[in-house]
Parts: sequence; C-alpha cells; structure tokens
Amino acid sequence: MNQDIRCTQCGRKLAAGRYLELHIKCPRCRAMNHFKAERPGAPQPGATDGRQSDHSLARRQTTLG
Repeated sequence: MNQDIRCTQCGRKLAAGRYLELHIKCPRCRAMNHFKAERPGAPQPGATDGRQSDHSLARRQTTLG
C-alpha cells in the first residue's frame, strides 16, 4: 500500500510510496521534511504503559546532605 508523502508546511505532494526514513526538501516552500516510519506495536513518545524505564539513570538515586 503506497501513501502520499506531503510537505508538512505547504501540503505539496512530494512523493508516493513506502519508506523507513526520508529527508526531502520541498521545491515549493524550501522546507526540510523528515519522515520516519512507525513500527507496529512500538511505544509512542511520551506514552507510559506502567513499566519503569530501563534507562540506567532512572534507577540512580541522589542523596542530599
């Protein structure tokens, strides 16, 4: 299934197809557009599912004193 890829500033159709990651400059308004495919089932930015972060700094505790 192909999809239209449009400029985020002016809406001009830039391409049609499938992509994993795409950087494209609009010839009409000169805006740089960056598109990145979302993986099915991947967590959305800012979304929480109740689990703690696996980031090493998330477990670090600081003591004031």
